Amino acid sequence: MHLNSALEKYPPSAIALLLQCLAFSLIFFLVVVTGLRSSPLILALLCGLLAATFSYFSGLAKWWLAIQLLFAPAVVLLLSVNVPTYFFLGAFLILLLVYGSVFRSQVPLYLSSNKVHRAIEIFLPVAAKNSGAASNSGFTFMDLGSGLGGILTHLAKARPDGIYSGVEIAPLPFLWGWLRAKFGGYRNCHLHWGDFWEYDLAQYDVIFAYLSPVPMAQLWRKARAEMRPGTLFISSTFAVPEQTPHEVVKVDDLHRSTLLIWHM
Repeated sequence: MHLNSALEKYPPSAIALLLQCLAFSLIFFLVVVTGLRSSPLILALLCGLLAATFSYFSGLAKWWLAIQLLFAPAVVLLLSVNVPTYFFLGAFLILLLVYGSVFRSQVPLYLSSNKVHRAIEIFLPVAAKNSGAASNSGFTFMDLGSGLGGILTHLAKARPDGIYSGVEIAPLPFLWGWLRAKFGGYRNCHLHWGDFWEYDLAQYDVIFAYLSPVPMAQLWRKARAEMRPGTLFISSTFAVPEQTPHEVVKVDDLHRSTLLIWHM
């Protein structure tokens, strides 16, 4: 089910907020007109159920349905607890620094498992036999949406002949990953704060992405336009629409991850 033409031009976050406000307005109208007497939590649950229903028929992704369903009840429960106001401010700021970019990128923070990190090792190119400059001593690897930098630091240690880069738009995960690489002594590991859409993929031998279903079609077009022949494009879990991968690797981890590999 897809968003209708009237909503497609708006980002999902704006649509979700609009539908949440619509659900709240309907519940408020019901209380005022009918004189309905019920606890705030029951009314919040009804509001959440309405918002989730509207979101379903509007074609929002499934994970938005859970957010819409639980948002109003969560607010009521938090307000009923005697917690200092600075706690809410602190929690809001942390969530903003971690997930604030999701409303624009539609890519939440996913963390790859250690088993996924080890599985990727076998796809790294054989080191070049070259005694020249450090930039020519091996291969280049880019993690699009590098999160906390786990995969980069793992591979930098497992295959120190490579040069590893990552880009992350969320401030707090980026800072964590940057400090991890900086003070972990990973001289061949470089993390950047920014939008991976602005990076030229032509300079990398391996591109890794663990994003979400939303940007995969656009990312594939970018990869096809910029990546060099003989390079690798690896997506964890999320497929490229209408594109069959050349290799598929099932990873026996908690999330039953799947690596989808394309030889460009």
